Amino acid sequence: MNKLKKKIAEYIYNYENPNRIAFSTKYSYLKNTIIFLRYLIRNIQNVLNFNIKYKKGIFFNCIVARHQSLLKRKLGNSSMKLQEQKILNIEQAIKKLNNVIIEPNKVFSFWQIVGKPTYKKGYVNGMLLSNGQVVEGVGGGLCQLSNFLYWIFLHAPIETIERYHHSMDVFPDENRTLPFGSGATILYNFIDLQVKNISRYPLQLKLWLTDKHLKGQILAPERIPQKFHIFEKNHFFIKKGKKYFRYNEIYRAMKIEGRTRKIEKMITNFAPVLYKTTNDYFQKHNFKVLDFTNSSPIC
Repeated sequence: MNKLKKKIAEYIYNYENPNRIAFSTKYSYLKNTIIFLRYLIRNIQNVLNFNIKYKKGIFFNCIVARHQSLLKRKLGNSSMKLQEQKILNIEQAIKKLNNVIIEPNKVFSFWQIVGKPTYKKGYVNGMLLSNGQVVEGVGGGLCQLSNFLYWIFLHAPIETIERYHHSMDVFPDENRTLPFGSGATILYNFIDLQVKNISRYPLQLKLWLTDKHLKGQILAPERIPQKFHIFEKNHFFIKKGKKYFRYNEIYRAMKIEGRTRKIEKMITNFAPVLYKTTNDYFQKHNFKVLDFTNSSPIC
């Protein structure tokens, strides 16, 4: 526990004493130019990466993993209209992603397949998060789809190549069924979700919407012996003066014929909490709170 507390203290220190300020923040008048250059660089990188490859085909027969996600959830004070429009955006992206086959040793790139969301392509304004604030923007809400994909990828013989987590805990838990921080945020096109098929079989995405849920499966042409279980450890809220943070670790256990063969840490999350918390909130959800208010600084 002392080792864990030291690690958390280092996270707090680094948050309170950032050693780098984003260039676009420092020189805001260059922001659009910087974003354009990042678009360009990423497009060149993807074109030159011959491992990023996919095709579409008839659905395979064997289900490797499956998941469903509720489409409409109350997120703080966010508008339910944006929730409705988010569904339209997810529907557009699914048209590109459904049926996609990832061959062995090839890489899946969310943005390389989906492309840039635009009004012309049928996308509408939805909810985006910018520096912890809810804003409207074209293609908003696709993060639910990237969260969904990352979670289902964790349950298959797939290696994460590129994945980013939300840097802030923006909304209080409301009907949460998955561990905190188990998703993947995206931003066209330089904040991507990329994974590699490390099995000897091609893997295929099957995605669809119902009235209430986003549903999906990973398919294979033959039965895959590995089964994956995702679990959480060391989940805490951390109090530092009047500020709260959230920390957890997410692990993946790989089993074959019911026997655990490998356990690996997949994610370590640390994020400032932006919503109001109370003792009642912690007790309601049975959350543990560590108080670092009087902890010595890390030097």
